[in-house]
Amino acid sequence: MVYYQREHIKDEIKARSNIVDIISNVVDLKRAGANYKGLCPFHNEKTPSFMVSEDKQIFTCFGCGQTGDVIKFVEEYYHLTFVEALQKLADIYGIEMTEDSIDNRKREQYFEINRQAAIFFFKALRKNDNQGMRYIKSRNISDDTLYNFGVGYADNEWSSLYDFLKSKGFEEQMMLDLGLVSKSAKGKYYDKFRNRVIFPIKNPAGKVIAFGGRALEKEQMPKYLNSPETPIFQKKNNLYAIDIAKSEITSNNRAILVEGYMDVISLYQAGVKNVVASLGTALTENQVKLIKRFSKNVVLSYDNDQAGINAALRGSEILYKEALKAKILTVTDGKDPDEFIKLRGKAAYDKLVESAKDYPVFAIDNIADKYDLSDVSNKVAFLEDVSTFLSVLRPLERDIYIERVATEYGVSASALKMEMGFDEKVRSRRVDLRNTDATATTDNITLVEKLLIKIFLTDSSYVGKINEFEKIFTSVKGQDIYNSIKKNYVNGEEVNVAELINNLDRDSSELVNEIVEKTIIEGRLEDIYADCINDYLKKRQKEELEMISYRLSIAEEEGLTEEVRKLTKEMESILSSERRV
Repeated sequence: MVYYQREHIKDEIKARSNIVDIISNVVDLKRAGANYKGLCPFHNEKTPSFMVSEDKQIFTCFGCGQTGDVIKFVEEYYHLTFVEALQKLADIYGIEMTEDSIDNRKREQYFEINRQAAIFFFKALRKNDNQGMRYIKSRNISDDTLYNFGVGYADNEWSSLYDFLKSKGFEEQMMLDLGLVSKSAKGKYYDKFRNRVIFPIKNPAGKVIAFGGRALEKEQMPKYLNSPETPIFQKKNNLYAIDIAKSEITSNNRAILVEGYMDVISLYQAGVKNVVASLGTALTENQVKLIKRFSKNVVLSYDNDQAGINAALRGSEILYKEALKAKILTVTDGKDPDEFIKLRGKAAYDKLVESAKDYPVFAIDNIADKYDLSDVSNKVAFLEDVSTFLSVLRPLERDIYIERVATEYGVSASALKMEMGFDEKVRSRRVDLRNTDATATTDNITLVEKLLIKIFLTDSSYVGKINEFEKIFTSVKGQDIYNSIKKNYVNGEEVNVAELINNLDRDSSELVNEIVEKTIIEGRLEDIYADCINDYLKKRQKEELEMISYRLSIAEEEGLTEEVRKLTKEMESILSSERRV
């Protein structure tokens, strides 16, 4: 297999691929003159308006406006990030996608070790009569479901997995890196997972990235043992069963979010297949962004206790911040979805899903439950709490729920608005909650991003100037660092580099240190900042003009007079309004 540097991968893929071949796998294309035509896969239509140009290697829909090259199509159709789309196409055309071939080979070896470990656990569950299989059968999980999720078993021996992986020729250090084994003070290696049912955790592409293990003895602690953070696994970025559920989430236009592995498996077995779990941690922004790729509608179905309710409210707040529609489901029979689905079945659970409360309604009702509203002082305290919550909603929703609370609890809407307007603490919360992040696309940070980060760390006033140009941060690490700077930015105060580093993961914090030490700014900050922004604007304008030019040529070939007029006007507008800072 040939290896290519990341910066050349896009050109190499476009040189090797044929957009017609890729799109015709999922769209019925018919030759129409120099182009191909079909029904658009991105919106419902009866008359084909989706065009593919083999000559120009682009697609465009004159109905919904979607347009782009083969990479863009794979991104949009399969709900992938830019990097994942590159990887999918690279796999098809036999290209190894890497920034450094040695590091990439090591990364692939990590995946292979985990794959072999998953196979080992999978086979162990099916060997003879063992405690793992007895536990699984007691939970009424079928063989087909076990197979679909790759559920396995770690026996109670000290080095079964280690011996197996060693026999395959894998290095001990890599096993340690993945959290599969530990090393004693005397230098002996032993298995981390012992006497546990094993749940493989996979990324959206289906590669095993980690494991969760459920203890089989009551006194065994912890009850659930998960893989640590590793070179290929960060809890905050992943969801259990996303590889299985992603297509179901898209087709249902709804994700159901639960807390545990067994909740997912039991719901799936009962026929509820658009379900994922958050790996035993509080829901994170990155997990929400992962869900957002497949649907903007989420139902939180957590345990029916106060801890579950609190977790659902926290999760809903993050979903709301990322502009997703959150609903909260209350399980009526049983303490969790696993128990409920087994007691009542899928039809009853589907009804609960349909009757789930919108996040604002649930939150308001939850606040009301804390107070004796027959007491005047309690009612005042309740309304103060509700005002704090309402203030973080978007303006349209805020007005709707102000009227709802006013009607239901006998207070004037104007009084509630006044309460919110005079509360400075509330106002600051509102701004913070509505702060959104741009979508990350690639791991390879650019020089422009490094320069801008160095400028922010040198003079924080520039942080407040870049809002409309945030998409200039196109790398995952660049966005992580910028978002952390922005989150903690206070007008007039310099960025605390030590605090910034503490708030980032290891890779991003190391990158900040590197930028501080090695990125040199020669000249005036304002000139360098302007050069960075102008370079970004110039590239964006060039890309827009190129895409319009392609669309215009297709429209001319198809004789679409009105579309030609519209695109020509659009091109003239861009050319006449060149922006600079």
